[in-house]
Amino acid sequence: MKKRQSPDAVWVNGKVETLESRLPSADAFAVSDGRFSAVGSDAEIVNLIGPETKRYDLHGRYVMPGLVESHTHALKGGCRDLIDVFVGYSATFKELLDAVKERAKSLPPGSIIKGGPWRLDMRSDMGPCPRQMLDAIAPDHIVVLRDISLHCTLSNTRTMEMAGFTRECPEIPGGVIERDSSGVPTGILAESACGPVRQLSEYSAEDLAKAAEYFVNYFNRLGYTAFKEPMAFEAELAAYHFADKRGALTLHSAAHIVRSSPYSQHPVDYEEMERLRNEYASENLRTSFAKVFLDGVPAAFTASFIDPYLDSAGYDAASHDPAATLSLPQDELNETIGELDRRGFVAKMHAAGDNAVRAGLNAIEFTRNRNSNNDLRHEIAHCTYVHPEDIQRFKILNAVAEQSPMNWFPCVPIQTQNKVLGEKRTDRCHPIGDLLKAGANLTFATDWPAAAPDANPWKGLAGMISRRDPTGQNPGTVGADQAISLREALPIFTRNGARSLGMEAETGSISADKWADFIVLEHSLHKLSPEEIGATNVQQTFWKGNRVWG
Repeated sequence: MKKRQSPDAVWVNGKVETLESRLPSADAFAVSDGRFSAVGSDAEIVNLIGPETKRYDLHGRYVMPGLVESHTHALKGGCRDLIDVFVGYSATFKELLDAVKERAKSLPPGSIIKGGPWRLDMRSDMGPCPRQMLDAIAPDHIVVLRDISLHCTLSNTRTMEMAGFTRECPEIPGGVIERDSSGVPTGILAESACGPVRQLSEYSAEDLAKAAEYFVNYFNRLGYTAFKEPMAFEAELAAYHFADKRGALTLHSAAHIVRSSPYSQHPVDYEEMERLRNEYASENLRTSFAKVFLDGVPAAFTASFIDPYLDSAGYDAASHDPAATLSLPQDELNETIGELDRRGFVAKMHAAGDNAVRAGLNAIEFTRNRNSNNDLRHEIAHCTYVHPEDIQRFKILNAVAEQSPMNWFPCVPIQTQNKVLGEKRTDRCHPIGDLLKAGANLTFATDWPAAAPDANPWKGLAGMISRRDPTGQNPGTVGADQAISLREALPIFTRNGARSLGMEAETGSISADKWADFIVLEHSLHKLSPEEIGATNVQQTFWKGNRVWG
């Protein structure tokens, strides 16, 4: 135990799980200048108390490191809750329309109405031309309704025409424009085709500032002390940066600057990415991270799979070409990841289908061979489906297998995947157990608000160790053989997440010289059932030694 004199504060009489192998548990710890200065027994820590030291009694409560969220669109989540029309994941299409109608009544013509979500199963309720249903309730507003994945949108006629979607409009590379039998766009768009309507409905800087304050409080309340934004344009970078500058960002954070995304048809220049990295980095915001999209989502048939979707879902399986379903050709992807690596960017690659995961691993392998002196740990985001032949490659290539969103238990996204992939294939989603056995480094993420109604890590933890819905709303299991133990899961939520931020020496465990990022719970997690873990309420959250919640 490293000993320092007169710490600023000590916490004693607790059940401390450190997530450190050399000292897995302790009774107490000391904090100086926002960092743990000593960890050990009550007697050892009490012996350090000086005349100015504050002493806190934990009364036998359980303490563990703060949690790390590795993939959350935090500003979008804040805007969804504060600004958007949000009806929840189980609402009907009529309930969504009614909510849009009420919002339209309160806003002047020309105002923006954003909201959702809608689901694939609602398509039969939308009629042959869904935009006309929006025209009937909000003809004079800019309306952009997103599906649960955030990869598809539905808009009214005014919005579609303002964005250039007419009978004569050309197809958009990498996007889907749904059209009726006469070739007129119906109002439904997917992937890069969503870009033009989204550009008409961007959030203002004021909106993002309010969202920042909202989500920081929300995350601290859930027990997070660090997170990663997976898709940042300049507006998001500025919002995070200014929140940090005014002292409102009580979280370690990192932002993956967009190289390619469904929001745009052309990649962002490397020089522009470097400008953004340099301009917006701050004390608690790390910006040497990049985002690349390799495919879309199963619900829109845009996720890239080795085997085709089901014919019964309306897919032309006979014409299936895995290479054609990738957002980037393999050669271009290889060069992209190689160049990002050379410039010092850690890449996060969106990959939902097993073919996209394979392409991402191929690009990392190419990069390892070309930039042999670099050791950046690039990430495959979501890793929803991984071919068995690729499981071992994560350890071999030192690649991160991010596990998100929280659909490794029965839920709405799983129901959709059952329809387009079949229950047998869906049951192989998120092979967490196999990846862990193979020595892969895993991180936890919710992807909130995309395909996750909330950012609650405790439901995610409960689902990871049981593969059941801890709330009981959705019966059954998904991939029950992939369940892991609580002891195996906890590092995924703490140490591994810290490492993905490049902060493994600074946070993620309770150890001398690391930031004093910790949470206090009433009971040890090891004494709780998965359902009880899923209902966990954090009593206190501390970040850099300061109480930020409770």
